[in-house]
Amino acid sequence: MSTAKQRRAAAHRKLEKQLERRQELERQRKQQGIVLSLVAVVLVIGLVLWFAIASSDGDEVAAADCNYTSDGGSSTVGMPAEDDGEIASTGTVNLSMETNRGTVEMQLDRSGAPCAVESFAHLAAAGFFDSTVCHRLTTGSFGVLQCGDPTGTGTGGPGYHFKQEPPTGDDPYPAGTVAMANSGQENSTGSQFFICYTSCSTLPPDYSKVGKVTGGLDVVEAIGADGTDNGTDDGAPAEEVSITSLALA
Repeated sequence: MSTAKQRRAAAHRKLEKQLERRQELERQRKQQGIVLSLVAVVLVIGLVLWFAIASSDGDEVAAADCNYTSDGGSSTVGMPAEDDGEIASTGTVNLSMETNRGTVEMQLDRSGAPCAVESFAHLAAAGFFDSTVCHRLTTGSFGVLQCGDPTGTGTGGPGYHFKQEPPTGDDPYPAGTVAMANSGQENSTGSQFFICYTSCSTLPPDYSKVGKVTGGLDVVEAIGADGTDNGTDDGAPAEEVSITSLALA
């Protein structure tokens, strides 16, 4: 039989083990708390950095680095304003083009070419296209009516230029497309635009696609059917096409 002294010793050892177990559990709880706190801090820092990067990227896209640059030519309308630091990259702009052959309605989509749409809307709002002619018509492997040159020679522009915004997709220029012309050089987009009255799938994706015709494509098709004034598949329209007004609808 155990003595009283032995029983007290056994109870003491049991108590010590309980205390050690409690201390171990408390230590583990503290370690878990520290780990969870660190994870929370890392998550918060990650979210802050993500929002900062997203905001920074958004500002760059919104500003779009359009870099509208004066080309030394005369301009009565100035350049699109970037002083607010933002060029919208979403939304649409509706335009109505009144010509001596009929009305053509267009819808521009900022998401594909925000710089070009901003410029187009700026020029239309300023009346830049009013009382100008569409100087070029093609009738070969692709059919386009090209307009937007205030001189009517194919060499004029708004007095500034900016970058191309190439479209994506297998067929970026279906019939009804509205796109910006350029000289073939970098950053040579200006005010000249063309309407594809047939599929322009043979064109390389080098021209900023700004939108589509939503009404009056038959007007442009009729102009194409009349052919060019020189009888070839690339020249001025056989009957002069003049723009009475091209304005925000």
